[in-house]
Amino acid sequence: MTDVTIRRALLSVSDKTGLVELGQALAARGVDLVSTGGTAKALRDAGLTVRDISDLTGFPEMMDGRVKTLHPKVHGGLLAVRDNPEHAAAMAEHDIGAIDLVVVNLYPFEATVAKGADRDEIIENIDIGGPSMVRSAAKNHAYVTILTNPADYAGLLGELEETGGATRLPFRKLMAARAYAATAAYDSMISQWFAFADQQQLFPEMLAVTGTRRETLRYGENPHQQAALYIPNGPHIRGIAQGQQVQGKELSYNNYNDADAAFELAAEFRGQAPAVVIVKHANPCGVAQAFTLLEAWQGALACDDVSAFGGIVATNVPLDGPTAEAICEIFTEVVVAPDADDAARAAFARKKNLRLLLTGDLPDPRRGGLNVKPITGGLLVQSRDNGAITLDDLKIVTKRAPTEQELKDCFFAWTVARHVKSNAIVYAKDGVTAGIGAGQMNRRDSSRIAAMKAAEAAEKFGWTAPRTVGSAVASDAFFPFADGLLAAAEAGATAVIQPGGSIRDDEVIAAADAAGLAMVFTGMRHFRH
Repeated sequence: MTDVTIRRALLSVSDKTGLVELGQALAARGVDLVSTGGTAKALRDAGLTVRDISDLTGFPEMMDGRVKTLHPKVHGGLLAVRDNPEHAAAMAEHDIGAIDLVVVNLYPFEATVAKGADRDEIIENIDIGGPSMVRSAAKNHAYVTILTNPADYAGLLGELEETGGATRLPFRKLMAARAYAATAAYDSMISQWFAFADQQQLFPEMLAVTGTRRETLRYGENPHQQAALYIPNGPHIRGIAQGQQVQGKELSYNNYNDADAAFELAAEFRGQAPAVVIVKHANPCGVAQAFTLLEAWQGALACDDVSAFGGIVATNVPLDGPTAEAICEIFTEVVVAPDADDAARAAFARKKNLRLLLTGDLPDPRRGGLNVKPITGGLLVQSRDNGAITLDDLKIVTKRAPTEQELKDCFFAWTVARHVKSNAIVYAKDGVTAGIGAGQMNRRDSSRIAAMKAAEAAEKFGWTAPRTVGSAVASDAFFPFADGLLAAAEAGATAVIQPGGSIRDDEVIAAADAAGLAMVFTGMRHFRH
């Protein structure tokens, strides 16, 4: 069977968007409208003739509406294989009428959780009858059309117009697929709530993760790959995915990935002095914090202005005009900020291709949550790296203790290092990164690369010495040998912050003492892969 004429429709929706217009269009085609509770009232208030579901079932709604559509006359009308003689005989014997169209969207469980409702209210917003009807209709899509989203109403009306009042099998198949996706997402949200609401399980036996496609991207990491952006179903923080793109070309897969890396690092400075982060290929290439945003930009750019070309810029405070003008002096792919004033927007508007993404308030960098990484044949799931250290966590392991300024530089370098791909080495001085070494297979090379970049910057800008001189150096994991630390000492660093924990810690500490370095252990590693 291909075309199915719509003669009877069952409508039961929480989201009333477009309901009246849909009801009017169906009624104009002579469709028998059957409905429940508030949906029936909304249709009647619009002057439409509607039959209550209880008239169809011969059984009243009961238990505060918990039981109204869970009835054989509903599900028999949805599930019957109409050209099956036994099914047809059962329908005739029990006076079950066929239902050709089901329009259902589910109780607002996600919104109820998001507003902080109590447990009883959340439980009452777990829909039972709705998903049952959706699944029955979708299973029997050979005969029944199911709509779960007001966005599909126009498609249905177009289908009816083209066919003279029927739906075709390809349309019903598409709607069935969307229906099962909707119920899967709905059940996933409920599953997550039960698993995580009381922090009973960090890693439930079955992990249900679903999302709703927000946009299809031009391509993936490379042009031959396809890509899309999904928003997680269920409670989630606002971030890059929900940002408002004010101008510029559409964001690419790489843009989103790099912008998120910059956004996450900028969030480390939430509520602090102005900070600027420059990212390239998901690695910071310059970070600075200063009294003004413009000074922070200048400091971050000076760290590695070559890598900054074509990079992503993120700030922890709203953008101002002078900073925007300075950013526009080099080619920048994306600028991410909580907001931007009129002068900043005007400056960026002259760069038509530059993407400006405004995110609103930055998230708490210490928030919980899970990271999910696909591997061949499975998923790796871990808690977010939200660990933090304080002054009390530091263990001074060298003969010389760090000065107050060296401690400040250590903390700044440590904050940046946790966002750099391992092996990560970060030199910092006076709230500015002096050199960043990322992603090397050994720590010594990361240390030398970071120092080399600092030396190149000093030569380019005519400084008397590289900024690594008198700097603090952070390592995301322990130094397995003294060579990486000695490379930092050769570059002029005077203080070191690292997790410690190597079997050669004593050797590394002795090398630090011999070089006159102050060194502290954090006891916390920050690998990033």
